[in-house]
Amino acid sequence: MKLYSELTPQRSRQVLADVIGILVLALGIVVAVMVRNTIAAFDAIGKDVQSSGEGLAATMSDVGENLSATPLIGGSISVPFDAASGAATTLAQAGENWQSGVYTLAAIAGWTVAAIVLVILILAWVRPRVRGAVRRGAVARLTRSPGAVELLAFRALVERPGHEVLALDPAVVERWRHGDPVVTRQLATLELNAAGLRAPA
Repeated sequence: MKLYSELTPQRSRQVLADVIGILVLALGIVVAVMVRNTIAAFDAIGKDVQSSGEGLAATMSDVGENLSATPLIGGSISVPFDAASGAATTLAQAGENWQSGVYTLAAIAGWTVAAIVLVILILAWVRPRVRGAVRRGAVARLTRSPGAVELLAFRALVERPGHEVLALDPAVVERWRHGDPVVTRQLATLELNAAGLRAPA
């Protein structure tokens, strides 16, 4: 596998694409963290509700406990305060649940943004780069095999677009069939250049 092209224009484009890909990845991570932090900031509402509920529950509980010591009516007069303390505890629990829900939503949103960016980069950047590198390596290995020029010429006829092949010579196929060394060499060079390799001198 050859990661970069041997041809300067192609190599420059690949390096530029890699730089852009890395920048997009970094930007995607920053955006994902920002989304996560923005949503997580709403936990302040839950914290306030939890704090208020816990404070009210403690106050009502203390009042009820103090009134329960009142002779004759202590037991009955403390009941509403105990009930209010229970309601405040429920309110505090709701605030805690709110915070838990906010953290879960923030994590899901952050990871979703990161996953979307990653999928886009894999499809638009990593996959083409890997395929190109694998192809370049395969063609480079082919150049070291017996009959490499003929094999490369045949690959060019099969894999290159028709207009690229015919641009060499309108009668390129006929000349190749008759073993014309010049057109065979041109086809091999076309295939090498398409893979990002220089034709040997």
